[in-house]
Amino acid sequence: MNSPNKSSSLPTYFISHGGGPWPWMTEARGAYAGLAAALADMPRQIGRTPDAILMVSAHWEEPVFTVMGNPMPPMVYDYGGFPEHTYHVHYEAPGSPALARRVQGLIEAAGLPAAFDAERGFDHGMFSPMAVMYPKAEVPTVQLSLRRGLDPAEHIALGRALAPLREENVLIVGSGLSYHNLRQFGPQAREVSKAFDDWLSDAVDAPPAQRVQRLLAWSQAPAARIAHPREEHLIPLMVAVGAADEEQGVRVYHEDAFMGGISVSSYRFGAAAGDAAA
Repeated sequence: MNSPNKSSSLPTYFISHGGGPWPWMTEARGAYAGLAAALADMPRQIGRTPDAILMVSAHWEEPVFTVMGNPMPPMVYDYGGFPEHTYHVHYEAPGSPALARRVQGLIEAAGLPAAFDAERGFDHGMFSPMAVMYPKAEVPTVQLSLRRGLDPAEHIALGRALAPLREENVLIVGSGLSYHNLRQFGPQAREVSKAFDDWLSDAVDAPPAQRVQRLLAWSQAPAARIAHPREEHLIPLMVAVGAADEEQGVRVYHEDAFMGGISVSSYRFGAAAGDAAA
């Protein structure tokens, strides 16, 4: 995956990916206008087209870190209650078995357990945001699972192991949601989501060493277990942080009235060429 003429390091991202197959639902366009604009702006921020994307989705967990090696991944419709046509959408990005093997090797070299899955397809934590970020589906994409147990320290270590990919023109994206409590959604979640979002943005904005310590103790944050009764939608953030361990974080998307009242955010770690040129 090396690109000798593209030696500068790519940033990493943690994105809030929204609900289900929203890009294919015309009735969702108003509610998702802010998120869509933020996702669509990412290629400009990056300033060049990555050779590939490594996507860590909240919607895939395995006993060990598992890398998708399918060259033409199928779709995994891992949602329910949406219009029938959303179970037939396709995002035709290719996979990359070569990148998958590279990722597996980096993980194992760091002393972490890793496996290769030649059959796995794209879940909506990948294809929904990617349909907005790269609508032509031209960028090869590999998914990497979370590890069951959702240990934040282990996922920060995973990110550190993957950091060399940033010099190889591979974009690392953690895909989740900064607030994920489907039983407390909309206006009733205004105060609790804001409390956690404010804490999270302060933690991301902290100097890198302090940032890690704060994120390791995320469950002690205000409203933490209301915002994330189960933390699979937060843990992809740890991978993005670990892969940009010494670099500053910045909030690149924020709404305080998403879906009627929820505070949500997305973050970038490391410099972005497009922003520097703007």
